[in-house]
Amino acid sequence: MPGDRLSGVTGSDPKRTFTVTCKPLARPCCGSSRDAIGHVPWWPDDRNEVTLHRILVHMIAETDRHAGHADIVRELIDGAAGLRNGNDNLAPGDQAWWENYRSRLERVAQEAGQGGG
Repeated sequence: MPGDRLSGVTGSDPKRTFTVTCKPLARPCCGSSRDAIGHVPWWPDDRNEVTLHRILVHMIAETDRHAGHADIVRELIDGAAGLRNGNDNLAPGDQAWWENYRSRLERVAQEAGQGGG
């Protein structure tokens, strides 16, 4: 997105970040067909004409991807994982099980990064 749209947004206030970046994009959606055509000026010319449906799916995917990144950072900071205190929403397993699981995932990722998987 162009920088002028994000002026004053630092990421330290998620609600403000959403309000400044996503809420204005949602206004034109009200009452529009999902097949309505729009343009994303900062996308390449050969693919900047898009439907409202494609933009909404794109924004959901972007939000999901970046929310996941934020969750990982939070887990690194405070060591907590899962949905909330008292309901982590994680698969059952003791610390040894999770360490084994993490090791297996890391090994698979390294092998895939080396073209071995």
